[in-house]
Amino acid sequence: MFIRALSLRDFRSWEQAELELSPGRTVFLGSNGNGKTNLVEAIGYLATLASHRVAADAPLIRLGAAKARVGATVVNTGRELRIDVELNSGAANRAQINRSPVRRPREILGILQTVLFAPEDLSLVRGDPGERRRFLDELCTTRLPRLAAVRADYDRVLRQRSALLKTAGRQARSKADLSTLDVWDGHLATHAAVLLAQRLRLVHELYPQLAQAYSSIAPESRPAAIGYRSGYLPPELLDPAREPRAEDTAELESIVLRELGIARTRELERGVCLVGPHRDDLELLLGSAPAKGFASHGESWSFALALRLGAFELLRAGGTEPVLLLDDVFAELDRRRRTALAEVAAGAEQVLITAAVPDDVPAELEATPLRVETTGAADHRTSLIRPAGPAAPGSLDLDSGQRESGDLP
Repeated sequence: MFIRALSLRDFRSWEQAELELSPGRTVFLGSNGNGKTNLVEAIGYLATLASHRVAADAPLIRLGAAKARVGATVVNTGRELRIDVELNSGAANRAQINRSPVRRPREILGILQTVLFAPEDLSLVRGDPGERRRFLDELCTTRLPRLAAVRADYDRVLRQRSALLKTAGRQARSKADLSTLDVWDGHLATHAAVLLAQRLRLVHELYPQLAQAYSSIAPESRPAAIGYRSGYLPPELLDPAREPRAEDTAELESIVLRELGIARTRELERGVCLVGPHRDDLELLLGSAPAKGFASHGESWSFALALRLGAFELLRAGGTEPVLLLDDVFAELDRRRRTALAEVAAGAEQVLITAAVPDDVPAELEATPLRVETTGAADHRTSLIRPAGPAAPGSLDLDSGQRESGDLP
């Protein structure tokens, strides 16, 4: 899989951008603040409908613009598809496949698969559980795009059930309130079971990939392992060595429904939902100790890198060669970690790298350099991309004033 063309309009710092790309390794070079990361962020957004830097879409729209547009032409095993997303301020986003509108943006998921490694990934180890849940869910959805609808339904039911818990907790608990809560319990358990089954399957399959990647990056360190942490699931289901079964979803639904009943009194008292995948965590272990709080800075970087490399190998094992996005990470890594990452990148079909200076990128990658520059006065700055050396096939002078026909209106 590779991206043949990328276009942006009013995305982050880019007023307009159109770029032709080729398989192989390309590095975007430039000083901080010139828009390099915005390019890979746009690609990551097309793959996941989320940014790796911010939780909301609003910051992705260029200041002063009402909407932003991101599009790419993706080639996979000889088949070419065009995907476009329009991000709207104060309105629903829209998407197209081959210039034809789709009902929901999530219908484009799966067309482009990426694995992105960025400095923000350190929060996978040192951050709160929400960062690790997001890692699990985005990887699950990349492998199984229909899970996006399940995640959306679960979030909707969770919000409505939580609102009911707050209302019922403040008022006298009428039979009508509790009867309605029973209905929402059933909906929550149904969606939770599907999400949990996919998370547990992912942990089972990612475990050996993670262990192998970490061992190659930091052979002198304690062995790395992952597990699924949940306060309401039985230990036998949480064992990452356990082989997933077809009947797991039905069993998980029964467990969640039962645990919701047990926790109801506490939930009504507190006005929050205490059972469900939104309360869980991905456990990261070094030896017998949790990585968070016990890992050194180097070990934390190694674990974050191993998670991404494990995800990359897992997607490849599933029959898809994802686009590898490396956002200014080589400068953060020592020689051994650089080498490990470069070895994986050398075998990928397409790798897009950002770096401040050429020396940050291992020479053995032989990446095609493109220079990202910003010119103009402070109140109207223009970003440009141009070849940083002899022009290579697929590289293109790019001016923010260019326009591609056929974009979303």
